[in-house]
Amino acid sequence: MAQIEILAPVGSEEMLRAAVFSGADAVYLGFAGFNARSGAGNFDAASLGRAVSFCHGRGVRVHVAMNTTVYAGELEALAAAVRAVAASGADAVICQDMAAAELCRRIAPQLPRHASTQMSVHTLEGALKMAELGFARVILARELSLGEIERITRGCGIETECFVHGALCMSMSGQCYMSAFLGGRSGNRGSCAGPCRLPFDASPLPDGRPGRAHHLSLKDNSVIDQLDKLQAIGVASAKIEGRLRTPEYVAAAVDACLAGREGRAYDRTLLENAFSRSGFTSGYLDGKIDGTMFGTRSEADAAETRRTLPALRELYRRERSRVPVDFRLEVEAEGEKLTAADREGHRAIAYGETAPQPARTDPAEALRRSLGKTGGTPFAAGEIEIAMEGGPWYLPGSAVNELRRQALDALLEKREAPRPWPVEKATLPPLVRRAAPARPALWARFESWAQTPENALSLAERLILPLAEADNIPAEHRAKTILELSRAMFGGAEADTVRRVEAARGMGFAGFEANNIAHLRICAGLPLTGGIGLNLTNPLAAQVYADLGLSALLVLPEVQAGEMAFIAPDKEGRPVPTGALIYGHMPLMLTRACPLHNVHDCAHCSRQGVLTDRKAKKFPVRCGGGVRTIYNPVPLYMADKPGALPVDYGVAYFTLESREEAAAVLARIAAGEPFDGDFTRGLYYKGTM
Repeated sequence: MAQIEILAPVGSEEMLRAAVFSGADAVYLGFAGFNARSGAGNFDAASLGRAVSFCHGRGVRVHVAMNTTVYAGELEALAAAVRAVAASGADAVICQDMAAAELCRRIAPQLPRHASTQMSVHTLEGALKMAELGFARVILARELSLGEIERITRGCGIETECFVHGALCMSMSGQCYMSAFLGGRSGNRGSCAGPCRLPFDASPLPDGRPGRAHHLSLKDNSVIDQLDKLQAIGVASAKIEGRLRTPEYVAAAVDACLAGREGRAYDRTLLENAFSRSGFTSGYLDGKIDGTMFGTRSEADAAETRRTLPALRELYRRERSRVPVDFRLEVEAEGEKLTAADREGHRAIAYGETAPQPARTDPAEALRRSLGKTGGTPFAAGEIEIAMEGGPWYLPGSAVNELRRQALDALLEKREAPRPWPVEKATLPPLVRRAAPARPALWARFESWAQTPENALSLAERLILPLAEADNIPAEHRAKTILELSRAMFGGAEADTVRRVEAARGMGFAGFEANNIAHLRICAGLPLTGGIGLNLTNPLAAQVYADLGLSALLVLPEVQAGEMAFIAPDKEGRPVPTGALIYGHMPLMLTRACPLHNVHDCAHCSRQGVLTDRKAKKFPVRCGGGVRTIYNPVPLYMADKPGALPVDYGVAYFTLESREEAAAVLARIAAGEPFDGDFTRGLYYKGTM
């Protein structure tokens, strides 16, 4: 059984030392400008090179996060970043955007790529697709149970990585747009403002008590006591979250993980004191998703952290001796020579300047003890061989210590030497700005056939409905209807999706809409378009998806209108249509945990509710398919600005509306009339950070 990797977060050079000195097997850090923690102390080309050398000298691997969505104007800088990572010799790149993955493939094809948790991979089919695309590892969604992780890990053929400690986002990673739409700070761009940590009101509670609580704030995840189970099912890496936290936090988590991996007890209270939100949860891994998972950071929690910091600093005060090194000391009348060799083929030699003196007794054991004193260095003494020519000879301890120091310094220097990845010449095609059509085609998405107005197809060129509605759609409407696959397929939902796709294959539908990378595999060979869940933001990613068979692509609503003009991929000389949302209550969060679990259990739930924020805005909550969706209170509306968005089709995205309301809005959209009521232009004019 392979030993599970302990992977630690690094948000600064001090955190790097804390992670390495406390015993992490690998670290992950962000490349400045292209990672999901823009507020961390991220690394540029020069500091990344130093960090990789420092880590490689000590036998620690480095994974570089380049896991944000990317805009067209940033692709050249992204390509330069990929070259810098390749030059540093880092061990892997963590990607969210298909453009980042594609640039890695083109520029440094031997550099391993890891699929970020921001890619929302949470099923076997998704992991298998990442394997087909050449990824070496997939970082699984945090929401999975042990059984779900096992099925993916045993079946996907590439490495899996799981979060074992640290913050839990309420929303599925990569599928949260709340911070972007409420404040212009996008989680997909590394700038999340954390609005989910604020209080929300779910009043009234069944017993009349006030329902003001942190209904979107989960406790930190901690499953360190189950590392043996994750290791047993073949998980390659145990990931600690926390690039925005402190060196002390990192050291505490790494120390606990080392104990957990070895089956030793660890101080859970000390770990909670390092950082917690009034305790931890293991609800997802245990498959017990309920109200006990929720928590928030209290003043008492913060006070305990301040009190505990001095003790935690002791965990990384001294360097951990971890790299095995074998010594061979050769002594003869003319002098002495010490060879230090690691287990990876590096060797260093030091020559002494002290003339040895004849010894009365055999000095071998004393010499071995002196050479074995490697504390305070990255090295741990392994085999020690003593060879005497014409001896025995005596050497003073100071001479042996100096030999050892020189040899180990030289060995460390060799280990720290950069080992860059080979790079290929790769150029990006020039950006081409497309003109906005005078009036894009209208596509209309509905939650169910019962919600679909009678005249929908007379107004819209295409209908989009959930796959589960296939049997309800009349045969005469199927040729113009696309079946939408769900962004989340937890539990047995993926098998159900596969079954439903097969059943719908011969029913005459226009095609299917992919909202997760798994859908590209499930719908292989079938007509396929791309939906909101793919987070499309740039032309290179669009080209990748077009090459994978998608015949139309919805642009992520976080993209500013001016940026959309560059997303125009060609497929075999023909343009691939792009679309944008022009109406709809934006789905701000997609959650597996229920924000209403603090109010009532599932048996007493109508599968819908409302959360009210501190500004009295009411966020509708709907439950279905094993997940919850939290919607923006007011709809996005762009139908009265037909030339503003440079796309081929606009999507009217109906969710909360009654059939009558949908009919009225659809007619208004088709006529290009202003919206009647409160609405937002979203981020099309403002963009995001």
